Amino acid sequence: MNLKILLTIFLSLLFVAPTLAQQKFVVATDGSGDFKTVQAAVDAVPAGNKKPVTIFLKKGVYREVLVIDARKPFITLTGEDKDSTIIVYNNHAGTKLPNGDTLNTWTCASVFVYADDFTARNLSFSNDAGFTAGQAVALRVEGNRAAFYNCRMTGNQDVLFLSGNGVKHYFRDCYIEGTTDFIFGGATAVFEKCHIHSRKNSHVTAASTNSIIPFGFVFFDCKLTADSNINKVSLGRPWTPTSSVTYIRCFMDKHIIPEGWNNWRNPANEATARYAEYKSTGPGAQPDARVKWAKQLSEQELEKYSLQNILGNWRPYLEK
Repeated sequence: MNLKILLTIFLSLLFVAPTLAQQKFVVATDGSGDFKTVQAAVDAVPAGNKKPVTIFLKKGVYREVLVIDARKPFITLTGEDKDSTIIVYNNHAGTKLPNGDTLNTWTCASVFVYADDFTARNLSFSNDAGFTAGQAVALRVEGNRAAFYNCRMTGNQDVLFLSGNGVKHYFRDCYIEGTTDFIFGGATAVFEKCHIHSRKNSHVTAASTNSIIPFGFVFFDCKLTADSNINKVSLGRPWTPTSSVTYIRCFMDKHIIPEGWNNWRNPANEATARYAEYKSTGPGAQPDARVKWAKQLSEQELEKYSLQNILGNWRPYLEK
């Protein structure tokens, strides 16, 4: 190879490589990072961003309302440790704001993700408004292709709001804890090897899947547990009539009611809700006692629940 070609390659690497490099910010409450708040780091990402940006959060409690603007895709939030790196706030439905507005389910979250292609790792999202506060969302996700690895979502009522209609999300090795309808919304979401913990006799899910969307919430190889005094929890109730929720090879403890599902006091929902299980295990798995309007999937029916069918060309489950 002659000198001219070598020089051309060197110059191309010199000027192209930096443009491909992933930008990284560090956030620390003690001032040892680039920013003290997560929102300040997100605000530093330019609108219309097209390159991966990693925001690393040192251990600490970040008490703030965080908004990931829709104009800022490709952001990854990475915590130093999921148990001690926490984004938390105490908003709840009914809270009066200084400008006179009143918060509701859509506006009371601690963290709002409106952007596409968002990722979070080793991080806790929490709402500590309290057991009697009513609707108090820890994490609301509206954008498409949001992935969460080894994260915690904790609170009470309405913890995880997957509010985008038909957009797709992926959760792996996550811990999700709440009371009433604490996983809810209209998105298509896959939960792999997650721990779902109930703290009240109520309902795990309240999906609002549109009738034209083939998959709502699909839980693979998850574990469902509850506080020791909890003994009457349903797998889900339909926020909208065509709600879709499926549990595949999940362990269900004794808090899950024998009938499994709830029609939200509307028998008409029984004709339209799309609820199913496949080989549930544990004391809460009682297929013969389940409501007749929910399915126990056959091997053939299970085939359509591949990750490829559910998530399409998006492949978050291949990431380590």
